[in-house]
Amino acid sequence: MDWHKVMTKAAKFFSQEEKARIEAAVRAAEQRTRGEIVPLVVDAAHTYPRAEIHGGALFALATAANAAWWLFDGSLWIFLAIFLACYWPYRLLLRFLPPLLRLLIHPAEIDFEVAECAKVNFLDHNLHRTREGTGVLILICLFEHRVQVLADHGIYQAVPAETWQQVADMVTAGIKSGRTCDALCEGVAFCGELLAEKFPPRAGDIDELPNLII
Repeated sequence: MDWHKVMTKAAKFFSQEEKARIEAAVRAAEQRTRGEIVPLVVDAAHTYPRAEIHGGALFALATAANAAWWLFDGSLWIFLAIFLACYWPYRLLLRFLPPLLRLLIHPAEIDFEVAECAKVNFLDHNLHRTREGTGVLILICLFEHRVQVLADHGIYQAVPAETWQQVADMVTAGIKSGRTCDALCEGVAFCGELLAEKFPPRAGDIDELPNLII
């Protein structure tokens, strides 16, 4: 499975066997540390209505201008009628063709929305409520083709930010090469190695967070 094949919803992104493997990898990593690692898969970080509106208008404009010019001697009324008739169908087309819609979104906007999605989900799933602030979120956004890693304050101060980008790059490369499950398990294991050094396990540690969220 790679980004070009990701047309399925997050719920079907991993098979049951793959989900079990990922959860086992998280448990194994967390046995070496008091950190909490949570992989999360979402359909999209945002709905991007502006890109849908602009794209629908752009394609409707091109269709109306060409049809009115070549078939109706440049009639303004025909142009307006075709534009209005095509606008919503093109918007719906973009909604159901993610690869095309994604081309209309600036990469900086995608980066921003993925980062915001990571922060929102970090709070929504209570990753910020671990006893020592040791939660780590590995977020996979299917529509955006992005992986974002976010660590809580207790970890962020001890591990450089660029280290978490290495984890994101590792998982992203694995998805591109069709090794999605393996890459995520490797990313989880790498997080476990990082956390084991700075946050070794203690007696009485409990599993405070889920091991996989779809």
